[in-house]
Amino acid sequence: MNQKITPERDETAGHSYKNLIVWQKSIEFASTVIDIAENLATKRKHFRLIEQLEAAVTSVPMNIAEGKGRFTKKDYGHFLVIARGSLYETLTLLEIFKLKGWISEEDFIDLEMKSIEISKMLTSLHYKLRINNS
Repeated sequence: MNQKITPERDETAGHSYKNLIVWQKSIEFASTVIDIAENLATKRKHFRLIEQLEAAVTSVPMNIAEGKGRFTKKDYGHFLVIARGSLYETLTLLEIFKLKGWISEEDFIDLEMKSIEISKMLTSLHYKLRINNS
């Protein structure tokens, strides 16, 4: 009988990227941004910018997960830095969308607050890796 591997059944669950709150928050953030991108208030579809936004926002949780899967703390930290950069790229695109009137000020502020929280978590995790690696 094949049993689905869930975090409860996975023997490495304690080491899973799925247990990281920053990964969970970044997944929720990505989903929200993608939902907003699908309903942009623009007559002309700006596919290149939308694709760039989706690539940047999904890069955040993907890099957290990829880093967690690496064998060294140095590699893990490197991917956390990349995730943080992707988060800032996402926020920059959202700022442009706000300036163009494609997203509301309210949506932007909500996303900005969420991104600040994620950024702080990434910075803290990276710092802890560096301290523990010394």
